[in-house]
Amino acid sequence: MRVLGIETSCDETGIAIYDSDKGLIGHLLNSQIDLHVEYGGVVPELASRDHIRKITPLTAKLLSECDLSVKQLDAIAYTAGPGLMGALLVGATYGRSLAWSLGIPAIAVNHMEGHLLSPLLAQGEKPPLPFLALLVSGGHSQIILVKSIGDYELIGESLDDAAGEAFDKTAKIMGLGYPGGPALSAMALAGKSGRFYFPRPMTDKNSFDMSFSGLKTYARNIIETHSPLSEQDKADISKAFEEAVVDTLLMKSKKALEEFAIGHLVIAGGVSANSHLRQQFDALEEFKVYYPPLEYCTDNGAMIAQAGCHRLMNGDTAPLTIETRSRWPISSL
Repeated sequence: MRVLGIETSCDETGIAIYDSDKGLIGHLLNSQIDLHVEYGGVVPELASRDHIRKITPLTAKLLSECDLSVKQLDAIAYTAGPGLMGALLVGATYGRSLAWSLGIPAIAVNHMEGHLLSPLLAQGEKPPLPFLALLVSGGHSQIILVKSIGDYELIGESLDDAAGEAFDKTAKIMGLGYPGGPALSAMALAGKSGRFYFPRPMTDKNSFDMSFSGLKTYARNIIETHSPLSEQDKADISKAFEEAVVDTLLMKSKKALEEFAIGHLVIAGGVSANSHLRQQFDALEEFKVYYPPLEYCTDNGAMIAQAGCHRLMNGDTAPLTIETRSRWPISSL
């Protein structure tokens, strides 16, 4: 089965084709970073309009590069949520309309399920089921027990800011530019450990839940105390902040792995590309950690096409109405 995947949940237009026998055939991604940089964050209306401009030519280009026609597609998968409503509607309307015109199924995909299964896009060893997953992005920080594909139990999540959101907001406070998370991580490479120390929130609690908003406030207080900041100040603060976030994720994940007696962990979402995070988790000798390839850590069409293909094979297609959800818990699948 050959599935076209469409991702438009936020500020990136992703198109991909996934084959149930051959795997990923091809994918294209249009980033809107240059469009939003002057605003220091994503402007929903601008994001929606850019999706409208790019989605049709991007789909045509991918089909041409893969030497395929739309009539050779077996289904269309699109991100139905969670995400920005206007952006989601572009992909949902386009995907369902195209599927209707071709007389093929349309598949509503949960964006977080796409991230959750993205390590399966990697070549080589795949994570065995069941496994635990740590989803860390700009919008979510969750620990999920994956019993099988399509059967997920949420066992812990951030009670306030997501880890990626805290990265972005702290970077913005320091004036590091947009997108903030990668800018802060790059700055942290020149930082010195030990000069500043941030708390590890909720690590003393007997739960798998997390909190990151306090780290942002803690960072603001340090920044105000040491202003004006030198470049080394920014690097040292970035280093301490990054270490606190990663240590918190590490402690919560390790606690969950031990509690559920599972020896393998999947880490996915935009923050899974962080080099310090990968170094720290790879040092866990008693557990095996799986990541998506770097190009599939952030939002992309490949993960949606793959998740859609799994759902198609299970006979799960979208309802007749075009439904999108700004909030859609993965545990409800």
